[in-house]
Amino acid sequence: MIEVHALHTLEEFAQAVYLQRTVWGWGDLDLLPVRFFVVARKIGGQILGAFDHDDLCGFLLAIPGITSGRRVYLHSHMLGILPEYRNSGAGMALKQAQKQDALARGITLVEWSFDPLDLKNAYFNIEKLGAAVVRYERNMYGITSSALQAGLPTDRCIAEWELTQMRKAVEPVARVSVPADIARIKRADPERARDIQCAVAEQFAKCLKQNLAATGFERGEETGSYLFSSWPSQ
Repeated sequence: MIEVHALHTLEEFAQAVYLQRTVWGWGDLDLLPVRFFVVARKIGGQILGAFDHDDLCGFLLAIPGITSGRRVYLHSHMLGILPEYRNSGAGMALKQAQKQDALARGITLVEWSFDPLDLKNAYFNIEKLGAAVVRYERNMYGITSSALQAGLPTDRCIAEWELTQMRKAVEPVARVSVPADIARIKRADPERARDIQCAVAEQFAKCLKQNLAATGFERGEETGSYLFSSWPSQ
């Protein structure tokens, strides 16, 4: 049974640092240190841990932000789950705890970034949580030491999660598709993966320029597809 509660101690923060290295395979330069977790907690951020009994199997880190229109929100910077727990419900448990904590503080918007080539994550974010991709950033963090990135630029979708609004089902007007075996392609043929990444970025830019957002995600045997529709807040 996965349980979620806030992390408070230096020892718990150190465990979260360890999970970063285990989940993403980062080198020291890319790791967020314990002192960042301390600061995030002091300024109103969220540091939540998913536990299997007494063992930390996942964590979530978010920091407060403010939009250009002075709306307070949470930027959910990091969510990591140990590989052996990725189908345990730990990710959903962390996001639901994040939502409950945010609403208790009067915060109704959470945003985060994710790799557009990570199709499982895209489905979870858009279809399971109801977030919408409203922006796209090319090489957001620069080249990282994570093997999961396969040396590719860190292109990122920016998702917005409106906590008090149910997204209405609408007919999509455009789609951007990614090969379903993109993870294998990244490992076996990085040059082809880079070409796919560039094509995806160009298609996203075209859709977003038309005041569309990715509000749906369709999984198939050969492709995973972002489904775009009009988005009032664009």
